[in-house]
Amino acid sequence: MTKTFSFQCADCGHSEPFTALVDACPACGGTWLDPVYDLQSTATIWKKGLSRRGCSMWRYWELLPVRDQRHVVTLGEGWTPLIHLQNLGGMLGHKHIYLKDERQGPTASFKDRQASLAVSVLKEANINEMVVASTGNVAISYSAYCARSGIKLWAFLDSNVPHEKMREVTLYGTEVIKVSSTYDNTKQVAVRFARHRNLFLDKGIRSIAAREAMKTLAFEIAEQVGVSRGKRWAAPDWYVQAVSGGMGPVGVWRGFKDLFDMGFIDKIPKLAIIQTAGCAPMVNSFEKGLEVAEVVQRPASVINVLSTGNPGPAYPYLRNLVLQNGG
Repeated sequence: MTKTFSFQCADCGHSEPFTALVDACPACGGTWLDPVYDLQSTATIWKKGLSRRGCSMWRYWELLPVRDQRHVVTLGEGWTPLIHLQNLGGMLGHKHIYLKDERQGPTASFKDRQASLAVSVLKEANINEMVVASTGNVAISYSAYCARSGIKLWAFLDSNVPHEKMREVTLYGTEVIKVSSTYDNTKQVAVRFARHRNLFLDKGIRSIAAREAMKTLAFEIAEQVGVSRGKRWAAPDWYVQAVSGGMGPVGVWRGFKDLFDMGFIDKIPKLAIIQTAGCAPMVNSFEKGLEVAEVVQRPASVINVLSTGNPGPAYPYLRNLVLQNGG
């Protein structure tokens, strides 16, 4: 099965059909590109047959940036449990608190969604070698999916990544480069390496596939909350996530926005962005009223996967969403 869709530049509004993998807007050079799908047709298709599809993130493929289903690389990711936290809710005085348990993915991380879609897009583009920088989870997920698809992966990991995670990455056959510095510096080393070798570099939140993969969390949550309320779809009041670079809530918000525009839900949840005290550039900058995040030069968090000192474009994007929609 195949489909067509377009992309639009967030900076200048230029739009054109998506026919090949692109890094930047051909009109202005902007690097934030959003896919544009036929939401009306998708709504009709989902109303008729979504409930009969398999339980993975690929049940939502009409709103994911892969043109041909033959290129999908999957390990059964998605459709993780939504657990009603009754005891915690009782202690906090809120009866309807739910946990989306992403530990149940193929490599025990929500990054499996990102890896599945990103590697599928690369396969469709006939790319057979790539570079990624990671604090651990992305490298593990990408290693699994690259091994599945036959793509050679170079993973640059910062010095705080636990030995156990580095070992897991190597088990998939990934070339691992340990950088004795922070994650932000590690990303710069990966950029220079990819440029020198003329290899594809995963750009994280600036990647269409990475952001779009996170939409599937919203789609699943809306279906699962709907079932709990005796409906087909329903949105929660809030979406809460601990973040590092912020890609998760950026994609999740877009997923809820798609559902709202299709008429499946009657509201978009407010966002609650949580950061660890030792590395909280977004939280601190928001409290100061800053439009651009102050970079944390020396992250001090013991939670390595939440130690992105420079959130880049995620902060102004999320800040605007919170100011406009509440959070």
